[in-house]
Amino acid sequence: MPIDLKVNGRAVRVEAPPETRLLWVLREELKLEGTKYGCGAGQCGACMVHLDGERMFSCQVPISEVQGRAITTIEGLSKDRSHPLQVAWIAEQVPQCGYCQSGQIMSAAALLAAKPRPTRQEIVDHMSANLCRCGTYPKIVRAIERVAKGASS
Repeated sequence: MPIDLKVNGRAVRVEAPPETRLLWVLREELKLEGTKYGCGAGQCGACMVHLDGERMFSCQVPISEVQGRAITTIEGLSKDRSHPLQVAWIAEQVPQCGYCQSGQIMSAAALLAAKPRPTRQEIVDHMSANLCRCGTYPKIVRAIERVAKGASS
């Protein structure tokens, strides 16, 4: 079944059964592999993308539910990794294994878009939807605070 999407600002048409999860369309059909498969149950956040500006677990959403809607993946956050969160992530040396990082950044971007100056507790609460097996939570919080304060580098 043909499905029209807007992914990272670009109109695309994909052929997929309507129950196919968005994650697999992004990774397999569109070759946007920055969005990761983690648990497949919407509990880890590795697959986080934005749907019409709101964060969502792409492993949980059938492609039929996103027809014509705007999807942003980590690849669409910036063309050259210059987004303030990406810069802050490096400055704070957040990544270890790196597997969860695209989902973490997408979740943080949604938070800062909705609330540019969140408190530390708001950051912690919001980011609780994302798991990091390496335990870099303090660095993640510092990176988000850095951006919220306007000091990305």
